[in-house]
Amino acid sequence: MTVAQDLRTLLRFPGFRKLLAVRLLSQLSDGVFQVGLATYVVFSPEQQTTPGDIAAAMAVLLLPYSLLGPLAGVLLDRWRRRQVLLYGNLLRAVLAGATCALVLSNVPSWLFYLSALSVTAVNRFILAGLSASLPRVVDTERLVVANSLSPTAGTVAATVGGAAAFGVQFLAPTEGGGDALALLLAAVLYLLAGSAALRMRKDLLGPDAGEVQHQLRAAVASTLRGLLAGFRHLTERRPAARALAGMSLMRFCYGALLVTVLMLARYAWGDEGGPQDGLALMGLAVGVSGAGFFFAALITPWAVGHLGRLGWFAACAAIAAVLVPALGLWFQPAPMLIAAFVLGLVTQGAKITTDTVVQTSVDDVYRGRVFALYDMLFNIAFVGAAGLAAVMLPPDGRSVHLVVTVSVLYAMTALAMYRYHRRATAAADGPSFPAPS
Repeated sequence: MTVAQDLRTLLRFPGFRKLLAVRLLSQLSDGVFQVGLATYVVFSPEQQTTPGDIAAAMAVLLLPYSLLGPLAGVLLDRWRRRQVLLYGNLLRAVLAGATCALVLSNVPSWLFYLSALSVTAVNRFILAGLSASLPRVVDTERLVVANSLSPTAGTVAATVGGAAAFGVQFLAPTEGGGDALALLLAAVLYLLAGSAALRMRKDLLGPDAGEVQHQLRAAVASTLRGLLAGFRHLTERRPAARALAGMSLMRFCYGALLVTVLMLARYAWGDEGGPQDGLALMGLAVGVSGAGFFFAALITPWAVGHLGRLGWFAACAAIAAVLVPALGLWFQPAPMLIAAFVLGLVTQGAKITTDTVVQTSVDDVYRGRVFALYDMLFNIAFVGAAGLAAVMLPPDGRSVHLVVTVSVLYAMTALAMYRYHRRATAAADGPSFPAPS
């Protein structure tokens, strides 16, 4: 069955259609808000942005996912999920509107970041609620397909939202007003997402009264014990642990280079036309990197078939190790745009491989907990990379030392993954019976 046929089948379920509408509007809003926040921090004419400012913005956007993610389910299993989607999006509309007002006002930076942090913290509950609600709106036979298509559609919506935010920047009458306009648009879209949740009955998405764990303290303790058990299980599954370690390094490198491109776009590439030229180039870099992500999805099955999972992972890291210095040390837009495509391709190729290795190496009973740890590592690595960039980067983003350091990390990852691939291949080719004593 093709993707289009799968989607047509799922859309026959009224509950799925309504839940998908909430997801698309919610993640469309997320894309607008996150890009509006990022462009305010990096490209606002009133700000003299430093790499440290970018690191702080990344922490605001990503750390709530890492710290609140495992505990969000505890509360979602106590509240009606439809109400979470309704009131969560309405709350985000208010908070995004407040963030917009703060952008237009002369307020301390910590107050702006607190407001933005509140929006992204609520987002963790929204996304977890959307995922937890799927089994209530489709049958068991189609749940796997729904789990594949629904988040993918949400990611596409977030990308469209980010592109819309970049476009809004050029509609504002003043350069600084574009950020506020993007955040105001996000507030309106959050309001629409909350309104879309009203199309569903209060009890449609669960949980049922008999399924609720009423003792909050016991539920939190159970969650923490579960994460610890998932970590112990992961240490016993070496292929999954190695893939996660390699993916964390790849994510770290990608994050450091993203901060580099942000600073280049803000100061080195926007000198003649001001921040708006740099903003346009940054938007183009994001789009090119997204094209690399899409291309990775097309070629990874073929590459894994020829090279093996860890072999393809090693090839992705090796490609980055070679091309990052070859393209990045010029610090010019054209080579950097090529590098953005390559990095999108190899990062997503490695992630697809990691997802597959974890899914096939980890016992099903532990899989959810291991993926929660995966999510935490993924985002913490990104924030850590921004911290490294804050230390190493000059204001204009031209740092040979950072590019070389990232290239060395890619090379180390490639070498380690190649060694693991050789060992796995040798073990698979070895005798399947014990040698005679």
